[in-house]
Amino acid sequence: MAKIFRPSSREARILSRIESSKEYARRKAVGSIRDCIEPLSNAIAMKLVENNLVETTNKNVLEEQILNCLEKLGHADEFDIDFQNAPFRHIVLQPNVVSLYVTAFVIETLINHRVVVDIFGSDEEIYLCINQQVAKFLQ
Repeated sequence: MAKIFRPSSREARILSRIESSKEYARRKAVGSIRDCIEPLSNAIAMKLVENNLVETTNKNVLEEQILNCLEKLGHADEFDIDFQNAPFRHIVLQPNVVSLYVTAFVIETLINHRVVVDIFGSDEEIYLCINQQVAKFLQ
């Protein structure tokens, strides 16, 4: 006969705290981009171009597109964020929600923009480049 697992109240409380802290960190990260949205979009665009991950004809339009992406992220609900990030969750073990959202935007949407000539590098390289800039502004 199979044994039914029922977590004790102590285990349930610990699991609840872990889940609550993850959700708090996620909300804090998304909320904090509003304070530094313009310098963050500029830093991400410059680093993508400097590292030869994105080839573009106009860096200013690239920066505007990333700025629009970050503004959209600031107003998006959890379902929209999860939907955008779903195909890229496997890139790293514990992804930053902001970095993953911008990475998904660059890979899926920005590649079709008129000023973007081509996007080079793997998904992981693009994520790491973006995450490096996000970490500077959100820490």
